Amino acid sequence: MTGLKYKRILLKLSGEALGGATGYGIDVQEAESIAKRIKEVHEMGVDVAVVIGAGNLWRGKQGLERGMDRSTADYMGMLATVMNAMTLMDALERMNVYTRVMSAIEMRAIAEPYIWRRAIRHLEKRRVVIFGGGTGNPFFSTDTAAALRATEIGAQVVIKATKVDGVYDSDPKKNPNAKKFDKLSYIEVLNRRLEVMDSTAITLCMENNLPILVVNLWDNSALISAVRGEAVGTIVSAE
Repeated sequence: MTGLKYKRILLKLSGEALGGATGYGIDVQEAESIAKRIKEVHEMGVDVAVVIGAGNLWRGKQGLERGMDRSTADYMGMLATVMNAMTLMDALERMNVYTRVMSAIEMRAIAEPYIWRRAIRHLEKRRVVIFGGGTGNPFFSTDTAAALRATEIGAQVVIKATKVDGVYDSDPKKNPNAKKFDKLSYIEVLNRRLEVMDSTAITLCMENNLPILVVNLWDNSALISAVRGEAVGTIVSAE
């Protein structure tokens, strides 16, 4: 593990990461691409845990706009995250990376129930752990689930995977003059309302002094550079 700045990470993926070009459904080829990047850092000696969203399969906002109950919509999203977790698990295990899916919502036939000490034991045994089911509670996002699980397992950083190379003051796809930030404080993110993670997740990271690193996962070398502590993406911390 020589040359590593982060020896245990929590990788936060959006559901759209598995959606391919359209961002919807499950693209097995995209799952394999993500699994390949995870395998590379795992083989460097990094303990890897993953939280994945559900936006490729279900968006609760659509249900809410039609009058759906918020709790029902959120629970449906939690179930969708388990489908995504299983997809990524399958891709990793086909690459000979031992993987466990742990769900905050009990479904013993397909996933282990989330137990804090068991999750840590899996990581100690060099298994990739994928957390499904969000926090297990409605009204909380998978961003918050990522911050919570990262804190519980003693991760040294939350790596937020995006399709841009960091955090900007405006959408770089729409504004060619958008300014990229190399470093930000938690307070700056909250005050500027920058879309790094939701405010609950940012606050939880701030209270536990857990840095957030925003990187472009689709840059072949970004994740490796991140765990080595090289200048990549945007770091959000107390400094």
